[in-house]
Amino acid sequence: MGAAVLAACAVWSLVTAAVHDGRPEGVLLAVLALAAGYAAGRILGALTPVAAPCAGAAAGLVLAVLLPRLDPGPEAVAPLGHAGAAAALLILSAGAACCAAWTTPVAAVRLALWLLAGVVVVAGALLGSAAAVVACGAVLLCSSAAGGGFRRGPVLAGLTLVAALVTGLTWAVAGSALPGGLAGVVREVLTSRRVELWRDALGMARRASGLGVGPGRFGELSETAARSSPPDGKPHSAPLQLAAEQGVVGVLLLGAVFCWVLFALWRAPRPTPVVLTTGASLTALAVVASAGNALSFTTVTAGAGLLAGVATARPLAEALPVCEPARTSGAAPRCERDLHGGRPSA
Repeated sequence: MGAAVLAACAVWSLVTAAVHDGRPEGVLLAVLALAAGYAAGRILGALTPVAAPCAGAAAGLVLAVLLPRLDPGPEAVAPLGHAGAAAALLILSAGAACCAAWTTPVAAVRLALWLLAGVVVVAGALLGSAAAVVACGAVLLCSSAAGGGFRRGPVLAGLTLVAALVTGLTWAVAGSALPGGLAGVVREVLTSRRVELWRDALGMARRASGLGVGPGRFGELSETAARSSPPDGKPHSAPLQLAAEQGVVGVLLLGAVFCWVLFALWRAPRPTPVVLTTGASLTALAVVASAGNALSFTTVTAGAGLLAGVATARPLAEALPVCEPARTSGAAPRCERDLHGGRPSA
């Protein structure tokens, strides 16, 4: 199913590029990075279910701190912190650290990994990214609560609804459908330039809803993007960019990729806390991508695929430890073997 969805994304980008003389290289690179990251995650997650997400968390944190300015375009800091790329890397790092903490049976290692997730939140504050602090904090809280015996199906369905609501809010802002007071607050937070970029993208989507204007052509046709110095050629919203450049089908394919990942998590043999932590991380990434151009960076798409692959891998060991929080203060967490594909045993 995943191969079919990713192949459809690649083929549709080529079709729309051929019709409008577009440049599909960016979409193809993103699809390739996601697929490669997912495959690598499945392999590494099967061989080293603890070390793989731990290494991924450390790598994402190092990249976000050492290379925070991943995009030389305008407004690289406000409102999402370096175009959302650094925030996205920190979100994936926090999720990976929490997944590793839920997987390891060693108490000292588990504590160190939880501390690493906290360091990621602090790193977001030091980089001046409010979005990273809020999103990483939310991932950390969701992961902490994931051991409370929740059923993965309803929670993943709720995460899908959250992503859909945020996407709908983005479209409402672009279409000036919000009340005056709320619209003013949103414009102040997101900046007027970003809202104008969204409106240009929505206008292109309405005029060419079938095939869009062609991949990579938003910067050529947007008056707001042309006035930027230097122009970055992106509307800073993944759904609106695909709607403008690839039409309705492009948006549906983006949604299909997200739903496929959550469906794979629902069927994953990993413990439920790992599954829900990954789902929360990818949902936070989707929220950031709805209001920024985070998915335009290969490191982000590859990292998302890597985290999803690790969380859906079937470890070579016969069973993984599922660690439940201690019921009394001072007691050590209780770990049991999960032999039922991540679902609570009797």
